[in-house]
Amino acid sequence: GPKMPFFSVPKEVAVGTAMLGVAFATGMLAGRRYPSLGFGTPRSSITEKSSALQQYILDHSLREHPVLKKLRLLTADHPCGKMMVSCDQAQLMANLVKLIKAKKVIEIGVFTGYNTLNMALALPDNGKVIACDINEDYVKIGKPLWKEAGVEHKIDLRIKPAIQTLDDLLASGEVETFDFAFIDADKETYNEYYEKCLRLIKKGGIIAIDNVFWSGKVLKPKRNDLTAQSIHHLNEKLLRDARINISMLPMEDGLTLAFKL
Repeated sequence: GPKMPFFSVPKEVAVGTAMLGVAFATGMLAGRRYPSLGFGTPRSSITEKSSALQQYILDHSLREHPVLKKLRLLTADHPCGKMMVSCDQAQLMANLVKLIKAKKVIEIGVFTGYNTLNMALALPDNGKVIACDINEDYVKIGKPLWKEAGVEHKIDLRIKPAIQTLDDLLASGEVETFDFAFIDADKETYNEYYEKCLRLIKKGGIIAIDNVFWSGKVLKPKRNDLTAQSIHHLNEKLLRDARINISMLPMEDGLTLAFKL
């Protein structure tokens, strides 16, 4: 499909997001997958002191494809709009995908397909995003815009439990053939997603893991909070995992980048 130009959209970031308020417009809300798990995310120590500074960051760094922007604003009007990954975080991942010249990407947790579109736009014309989700209703919002952006042919949507899709990829001989993976689905399965993605990713590839702060609940996970416990255990494991190098970024609800050695 035709490639469309990327360009900056300062001052327009907040347009159309009144329903979710200033916090969403400034990219402060995390990429959640299931509304029952709760919303909200802590801001970083710098930006929490000044929403104006966060807006400055977006005004001076965000280059959002026009169709991406269109999908973001559509998603903002959705009752579960808070589940979408933030635009600045999506742009960082797109830049990483381009930096490592990725051709094959796994996305676990699609929602309306904002980051799916973001990844597809960053890939070469023969690139592929294996997009995993269990809810086709949300994805119907983004599908027409994948086509509008001319990248529909790069997206392989698989509606079934992501573990099954990952097992299918492993069984079909695709070990160490992927370049990048983004994990942002049910948190209690994060460790399984990580282990399977690590087998599928090439050496030098990257696994991005979202919500590693879980609104700060990882600091003292409660006994009955299996989600916070699961994320905390994975965070501790990643620190000591000799198979990767890591960076944990205080972006949105916490983003860990695992670089496969």
